[in-house]
Parts: sequence; C-alpha cells; structure tokens
Amino acid sequence: MSAKLTIFDNGSVKVDGDFELLDQNGKPYNIAGKKNIFLCRCGRSSNKPFCDGSHKGHFEHKAEAF
Repeated sequence: MSAKLTIFDNGSVKVDGDFELLDQNGKPYNIAGKKNIFLCRCGRSSNKPFCDGSHKGHFEHKAEAF
C-alpha cells in the first residue's frame, strides 16, 4: 500500500493513494473504491473521522513542515 497525506492550513488531512482505514479495533471503514478521503483534525465534524467542513472559522493551524 502506498498513501500520501497532505495537512491543510486550518483544515483537514487529505489521504490519497492506496490505503485502508481501520478503527481502533481493527474494523475497516467502508471506503471501498475511494482513492482519496479527508480526515477531521478539529474534532467538530459530525461525520468523524471524516471532515464535513465544520472547521471553517473555528480551527486555526498553519500546516508547515518543521
């Protein structure tokens, strides 16, 4: 499997490529056929772990590698 994660300023994490998403018990999320997803970083999404845009105007983080 190969995946690329992109952290966005004030927003989500985009996951691209060939990946599998599991919960803490090892149960897979039903994302069959998807080549990218957006994961919530702010905790405000009503569809966690996926981003629903609830962060807009409520979450600040400058995403720069260090």
